[in-house]
Amino acid sequence: MKRIAIQPRHKWEQAVEQLGFGFHTTNVRYWDESACYEFGMDEVLYIEKASVELWDLCLGAVQHVMDNSLYDRFAIPGAFIPYIERSWMEDHPAIYGRFDLAWRDGQLKLLEFNADTPTSLYEAGIVQWFWLQDFDRNRDQFNSIHEKLIAYWSYLRTYLYPGALHFTCVKQSLEDLTNTEYMRDCAMQAGLDTRLVFIDDIGWDRGREVFVDMQDQPIRNIFKLYPWEWLVGDEFGGNILNDRNKAFWIEPAWKMILSNKAILPVLWELYPDCPYLLPAYFESDRLKDYVRKPVLSREGANIQIVKEGRLVEQTSGEYGKEGYIYQQLFDLPVHDGNHPVIGSWIIGQEPAGMGIRESKGLVTDNLSRFVPHYIG
Repeated sequence: MKRIAIQPRHKWEQAVEQLGFGFHTTNVRYWDESACYEFGMDEVLYIEKASVELWDLCLGAVQHVMDNSLYDRFAIPGAFIPYIERSWMEDHPAIYGRFDLAWRDGQLKLLEFNADTPTSLYEAGIVQWFWLQDFDRNRDQFNSIHEKLIAYWSYLRTYLYPGALHFTCVKQSLEDLTNTEYMRDCAMQAGLDTRLVFIDDIGWDRGREVFVDMQDQPIRNIFKLYPWEWLVGDEFGGNILNDRNKAFWIEPAWKMILSNKAILPVLWELYPDCPYLLPAYFESDRLKDYVRKPVLSREGANIQIVKEGRLVEQTSGEYGKEGYIYQQLFDLPVHDGNHPVIGSWIIGQEPAGMGIRESKGLVTDNLSRFVPHYIG
């Protein structure tokens, strides 16, 4: 894994905007093609192998949580536990997730699993692929994201209820809308009838006891780029438990377990010999060098990094009331003053590609940059 400084394409902003990538720059640059990462094929195969194994371990951990009723560790409302277990036992449709991995000195370690609402999908699947065609179309990339999304939506067609597949996200986020519309486009290419409805516009028909869209049509299948913990935390989301249509929500409710940082200590307890896992606990006194993470948090908020009992870096935010976990500190690699994190995608239970985000600090947050890659 090498970081290589390169010259950005002439009028690169126009090139990515033509793809529908409108959030490449905010107050800071997010899409960064002044550099790229080169991977050897052996490295890509290793990441692929690790992703397969981690996915299998995660499924085992979900079953363990359910078998031992560990929901209090995850701050999951009791009313939703039967629904979560039903979504697991009935194998409700699921499509994707992203492992965040750190690679240093030949070691690949899981930092966390974004199993419910992972973003950077569009950048990884489309934008960096088109960058590669301009950079060097004779090279390859660890990237079958687009093909696997279409193929898996096609596979899921027979498992969904008849009728439209709705897609939803918040109105205010161009990033969320872009990723949602990309996922919707893949579903359309798979032959599915789709509708976009913003989460704020989803209605609840009290008479019929069903969710409805803006045209008052019932919602039976819905992909959401909206966190489960937000859904279960408000009164409107509670209607999911009373929905006569028993709509499929994608990702399904059992992903509340995997998207929660509390899964990290559970994984370590179950699989301490796994080379990809870092020691993780619910108690801080088990480790000397650690990262404290809220069990529910986003974009690197409310993180503390402690070395030898000394706080060396922390981020602010509004998370933490549900509790924390403590994960063994694994120093991120440093490439030209940048700390890269590998996002390895699982689509349809198979590894599908990766994206690299890097930051100047030790925490990958909302100021991190997406940097493309290729196979050397």
